[in-house]
Amino acid sequence: MKDPTRIVIVGGGIAGILLATRLGDRLGRAGEASVTLIDRSPTHIWKPMLHTIAAGTRDVNQQRVIYLSHAREHSFTYQPGEMCGLDRQRREVQLAAIEAHEGGLMLEPRTVPYDVLVLSIGSRANDFGVPGVMEHCHLIDSQQQAETFNVALREHSLRSVVKDEELRVAIVGAGATGVELSAELSHLFELAASYGDPAIRERLRLTLLEAGPRVLPAFPPEISSESQQRLEKIGLRVMTSTGVSAVEPGGFRYGDGKLVDADLMVWAAGVKAPDFMNRLAGLETNRSNQIVVSVTLQALNEENIFALGDCASLTPEGAQRALPPTAQVAAQQAEHLARHLPEWVRHSKPLPRFAFRDFGSLVSLSKYDSFGTLGRFGLFPGGLIRGKLAQLSHAMLYRRHQQALHGFRRATLLWTAEQINGLAQPGIRLA
Repeated sequence: MKDPTRIVIVGGGIAGILLATRLGDRLGRAGEASVTLIDRSPTHIWKPMLHTIAAGTRDVNQQRVIYLSHAREHSFTYQPGEMCGLDRQRREVQLAAIEAHEGGLMLEPRTVPYDVLVLSIGSRANDFGVPGVMEHCHLIDSQQQAETFNVALREHSLRSVVKDEELRVAIVGAGATGVELSAELSHLFELAASYGDPAIRERLRLTLLEAGPRVLPAFPPEISSESQQRLEKIGLRVMTSTGVSAVEPGGFRYGDGKLVDADLMVWAAGVKAPDFMNRLAGLETNRSNQIVVSVTLQALNEENIFALGDCASLTPEGAQRALPPTAQVAAQQAEHLARHLPEWVRHSKPLPRFAFRDFGSLVSLSKYDSFGTLGRFGLFPGGLIRGKLAQLSHAMLYRRHQQALHGFRRATLLWTAEQINGLAQPGIRLA
């Protein structure tokens, strides 16, 4: 009897957990393959939600998926670990040592063998070589980073209340993450005003810096303009065409040496794959460390290695640039591979080309407003939406992700439990 095919998926983000769920259900449950998901975190959080975890306006315990529990329900295996290298000849993923919280070593460096490897490691902010970013800035690329920022935010907020002084927050990067985090922080402090200090929102000094000429550069100019006006109306300082040259303990340097003072600094500019992926085991990568893949999502000249989502670079035929690193692209790639990989594993059936369908983009300015484009597919291709319809559409993206992972019944139960808990718990994280 043929041994089960060893499918190893590295990275449990949107693409990774969705693919592991689908392949576990189709191949793992039938014993045709052993599906293993590797991630350094024990839990999954939908990445577009991280800014709300960072602000403390959502309960992280309500939103996370525990990999061990999810793996048991969907017939795959979860292994904790952080990839640090790859041996293509031995077909082994190299994992770094894991340190214990109390100090010392919890797990030594180890390797995980594979027959089929899928890399869905995601991305992180790109510091573009600006000195001081990693030393002085918070990043919001993972659950751990979002929670670390939230702890710092609550500490600075308490100081602002007790000492009756301003809280200066500065965010570099006015893409979706920077804009949504800015609006969410404003909303947070409006809610916090009802917990003992009515003036706390008035003391917030929030600055959003963008090197380009407009906020939300991936959106149409009309949405950029309206979003900036909305942000400024709620009291944010928006500085476009402002390239940061250095980061210091007290703020961002820009222009001819001017300083934007800040107590808390966030870097949300640009994206790149992890540094260890640069020319990983001889695989072709681009300047952002992304693995260059073919239209079948396979790494060039390596049929047993696939890459999805933010850590992959795919330029569709006839296109001028690669697909953007968005949740929509990652989810569609995972669905495509989940649909066709089983027959490729079972019968070596050729993989069809991946075709991305652009259904548009959405950005939420917390309670204040939402904007969206409808993309090239759907009922109104190329149209723009805003307000309640855009807010509802933005909320439904997460509900669809939950349904894809858990099915309609359980996703509905999770949503119901979230609504009930919301009636009994504070609207913001207080401790």
